[in-house]
Amino acid sequence: MSESQYTTLTLTYEGPLAFVTLNRPDKRNAISYELISELLRVLADVNDSDATILILTGAGKAFCSGMDLDNLRAITSRSHQENVVDSQQMARMFRTLYDFPKVTIAAVNGPAIAGGCGLATLCDFTLASSEAKFGYSEVRIGFIPAIVSAFLIRQVGEKQARDLLLTGRIIGADDAYRLGLANEIVAPERLLERARELAGDLLQNSPASLLATKRLLSNHSVAQLDDQITAAVEENARIRTTDDFREGVSSFLEKRKPNWAR
Repeated sequence: MSESQYTTLTLTYEGPLAFVTLNRPDKRNAISYELISELLRVLADVNDSDATILILTGAGKAFCSGMDLDNLRAITSRSHQENVVDSQQMARMFRTLYDFPKVTIAAVNGPAIAGGCGLATLCDFTLASSEAKFGYSEVRIGFIPAIVSAFLIRQVGEKQARDLLLTGRIIGADDAYRLGLANEIVAPERLLERARELAGDLLQNSPASLLATKRLLSNHSVAQLDDQITAAVEENARIRTTDDFREGVSSFLEKRKPNWAR
């Protein structure tokens, strides 16, 4: 076993397996600008390594609670162009994970909310602890799940995507499995063990075939995703300058009901 240390996550190798653990348990592994940068770097490191399979999980009781609160607070004062750059970096993180050349398994140990839900479900396989929660809660704070929507429609279909994205409701592991967001529900104490078992099954297959199949699947949707994500980045940046977004973030941080302009 070998280990590389980062600030917001850890990377551990066990033979052909690379374990990436989001490691901000005191912040419920929230997505900060630093975490985005480090996740992109760790994906490049794993891609360049001899590992065949990447397993993504979270430290502590949460998988990933979504956007970091300090980053949310800062967004309200950024310019449109700064928001475009931020949105492009967020899109790059999701797209890199979705198109990652090697097989990916998410071991979802707890709540995976908003952007965290995107990280959990963009992996090839999503194993959900029975204690896991999933949801795209952006509409509750005047935001939009613009970037992840392009991927979600492919995963669960338009009707279910509209339900999840427009209601912002949080669902349990059973509903996530029923909708196709999770491949399997696992007892919490067996989650990483089951991820290793699945990885072992995958390792029985041809490594060249795994790489070629992933490349084939990614290429099926590349052109359409390019267009959809470009549009999503603009929408993501635009909504950040609205009164609803400022009120939504303020109410969320102040733990009160939002007072939406009607």
